[in-house]
Amino acid sequence: MNIGIDIRVLARGARTGVEEYTINLLSHLLTLESKINFSLFYNAYQKVDLDYDWLNLNNVELRDSRIPNRLFFATARYFNQPKIDRLLNKLDIYFNPHFFVAPLTDECKKVITFHDLSFEHHPEFFSWRKRIWQKFLMNTKQEAQKADKIIAVSESTKSDLVNLYGIKPEKIKVIYSGVGNQFKPEVGPCFAEPLLRCGQNEVRPLINDLWDKKFILYFGTIEPRKNLVGLIKAFELLKDKDIKLVIAGTKGWLYQDIFKAANQSKRKKDIIFTGFVKEEDKPYLYNLAQSFVYPSFFEGFGFPPLEAMACGIPTIVSANSSLPEVVGDAALMVNPKNIDELAWAMEESLTNNQLRERLIKKGLAQVQKFSWQKCAKKTLKVLENS
Repeated sequence: MNIGIDIRVLARGARTGVEEYTINLLSHLLTLESKINFSLFYNAYQKVDLDYDWLNLNNVELRDSRIPNRLFFATARYFNQPKIDRLLNKLDIYFNPHFFVAPLTDECKKVITFHDLSFEHHPEFFSWRKRIWQKFLMNTKQEAQKADKIIAVSESTKSDLVNLYGIKPEKIKVIYSGVGNQFKPEVGPCFAEPLLRCGQNEVRPLINDLWDKKFILYFGTIEPRKNLVGLIKAFELLKDKDIKLVIAGTKGWLYQDIFKAANQSKRKKDIIFTGFVKEEDKPYLYNLAQSFVYPSFFEGFGFPPLEAMACGIPTIVSANSSLPEVVGDAALMVNPKNIDELAWAMEESLTNNQLRERLIKKGLAQVQKFSWQKCAKKTLKVLENS
């Protein structure tokens, strides 16, 4: 069997949810069956160099092209060209881990993963450029209708595909993503001291700056959908004036109001923006936090709450979209629009020791349900049966 996989989503070098899904899934999927040939379609005029072990597998071939993506998306949408399965030679299945438009011949089956339809629920959280891109170049509804099979990362996303796009439920398979093995309580023997004192080869200023601070952590893209303005307002209500708020992650779109709210906050000196966090530093950052909060208005899945729970950190999430099915009863759930409720949950996660112990124990049990190996096996089964 010859399977093509679209990895254009990796071209920017970012590590948002879709990239995390693609990288982790491929690292497990491509090693499952050596008799299957995988052709990886990697295209952009300017893109990062890829450095992953799975690129060196005998059954994996990287097809690297430099067609400008704006031109590619325009010709794909309006002329249904070029046919990607012809660029990759003969394919049986084409798998797209994201809903990028991908013209194929009639002989090639298409499987697409849908992560969320947040842009349908909350267009106000996206820039006008992003809305135009979604509406005219991506046309996600058409892509969903044309796909032979769809993988949804949550029951919430499946429900949206059925109710908003009219997709037949039997066409959609829900396959949960995994959580990396690197996320676990207390990372390394020198964890209790700053890395500068541990003889580490690489100095990590971010972790050394935070190791002796007491803080609540948010990790994710900095954009309106994540409700960070609400988080800042709730933080101002906390009684503990020694606690810090650490907002970790890169800037998304429409981030300006978030930084404005932080700068105008009466506790602005206690609000720390870390910017980009290296992959190897993420487990340390989670483990250093007193609690983790993810007050998003909408999520298709939500990796950070799982990662935080895997590190044994009391976790707070919004009671909406996919988050309740991901965290189960292992996290505090709040109405993200209720600032007082969010502040109460943050206060409880810091001061109620009995609650903290319960959340930590349940969180560690909940994450055992999410495995990249399990995700890869179920994904391969969908591809083989399409």
